[in-house]
Amino acid sequence: MDIDKFYQDQLIKITQEAAISVYPHLGKNNKIAADEAATNSMRTNLNKMNIKGNIVIGEGEMDEAPMLYIGEKVGTKNGPELDIAVDPLEGTNFAAKNLPGAISVIAISNKNDLFHAPESYMEKISYPHGIDKSAIDLDFTLKKNLSNLADSKNKKFESLRICVLDRPRHKKIIDEAKSLNINVKLISDGDVSGALLVTEEKHNIDLFIGTGGGPEGVLAASALDAYDCGFQGRFIFDTDELKKRANKMGIKDFDKKYKLDEIIKGDSLFCASGITKGDLVNGLDLRNNKMFVNTLITHKSQNMKKIVTGEIDIIK
Repeated sequence: MDIDKFYQDQLIKITQEAAISVYPHLGKNNKIAADEAATNSMRTNLNKMNIKGNIVIGEGEMDEAPMLYIGEKVGTKNGPELDIAVDPLEGTNFAAKNLPGAISVIAISNKNDLFHAPESYMEKISYPHGIDKSAIDLDFTLKKNLSNLADSKNKKFESLRICVLDRPRHKKIIDEAKSLNINVKLISDGDVSGALLVTEEKHNIDLFIGTGGGPEGVLAASALDAYDCGFQGRFIFDTDELKKRANKMGIKDFDKKYKLDEIIKGDSLFCASGITKGDLVNGLDLRNNKMFVNTLITHKSQNMKKIVTGEIDIIK
């Protein structure tokens, strides 16, 4: 069942207001306060929606997060049952230091259409549309993935460019890419945005690869699905506690590689509003008591993929 396009405007409003709530905290070196502001705003607005909402990707487990935790019910309890994935403030450090890349993100689907998983790390790989889905695989070597990608895109191997989260755990990927004369874009945080850089040619990213947050992987998958891009993810359940929680959510195979249509099973709606300037969307811009907010919205069934700018009056 398709999600009513009526919710598009509501989701834009929710991420825009969450983004604006962070504005007073930009550059204040308090990422906890910034995240709290965004979470409060998003939760308040979700509870105004006429839905029976279930947070499946949230701020953490119930014993870790006071609001928007996994399993929390939101909405007026009237209306359709929807699964909701949120990251009220992706890039808490970016916001705290007023650096590029902070966004507010949400995705919704019909009940049971968004993947349910405990908060864990995920091996992930995303790539542009038009690539044979069998050509790219987490278990292939980087060289094989890049060779297949170059063949599929009819590009020269050495002209490819990949995006990787700048972490010590990715040293092998980064070193190998450099040895292959592949250009590497390193990002310090924000792997929802990173995974989505394969969606448009203007970003000049042919492959996003590495290990990052599992929740961010599910969120990114929603937008990637609307762009008909490729994605594969494998959750890392490396402790008994994580395995126990995963098992409770119905996950039996802890080593399974998930394809895009297994993470997002049906229609979905995705929104990301810019807080600080980034590759994906522009940051907040305050002019003459009006806040201009840049938002990427995708809606698979509507074949919608666009950036909209909201103009919101700011009361001093």
